[in-house]
Amino acid sequence: MEQLMQEARIDELPIDVLAHIFLSFTSFTDLAQASIVCKKWKRGARESLAHRRNLSFAGWKMDDDSAARLVCHAYNLRELDIPRSRWGCQITDNGLLKISMAECVGNLTSISLWGLTGITDEGVVQLMSRTKSLEHLNVGGTIITDETLFAVARSCPKLESIVLWGCRHVTESGLVVLVDKCGKLKSMNVWGTGVPNFCLGNLLIRCPHLLIKA
Repeated sequence: MEQLMQEARIDELPIDVLAHIFLSFTSFTDLAQASIVCKKWKRGARESLAHRRNLSFAGWKMDDDSAARLVCHAYNLRELDIPRSRWGCQITDNGLLKISMAECVGNLTSISLWGLTGITDEGVVQLMSRTKSLEHLNVGGTIITDETLFAVARSCPKLESIVLWGCRHVTESGLVVLVDKCGKLKSMNVWGTGVPNFCLGNLLIRCPHLLIKA
């Protein structure tokens, strides 16, 4: 009888209270399990995602569909972190294409795709084309090329920092366009890109206030 009374009290909680509780969940597995308890809990789980400002898949094994589904429900998202996880984050260009259609993408200020080996210019360019508010981008450890930098230069006028660590297909041409078009750029990590030091010196001539990490 006591257990039934406790369950009844939980069922009486308003949706916004449930959403606030679910907002504290750090495990997407727990959130998914909560969402299948009943229709009310499913709605509360979705509303908790809608309130999230930061979303990180660090440490989780995500695929294209699961990642895109979560991002699409996070309407107020500002920071998105999709790094290579310990178990292998299986995000591909197809996942980025789906994520690029999410309502929140135009308001994202920070995106990290650190170490994702399954993505190329195709997916990243599509995502960048909709990130008009982006200030911080981390594509270190990926195989993107100058095509991604050209897309960033076209679509991200508010960009302040970019991490290109280990992006060996990036050249001076892409960096020059990025520096010329992104007037608010303050920091650039190009360690391991293979871009010669004299080229980096030319970038500093064009943008003296730029901090280059190489």
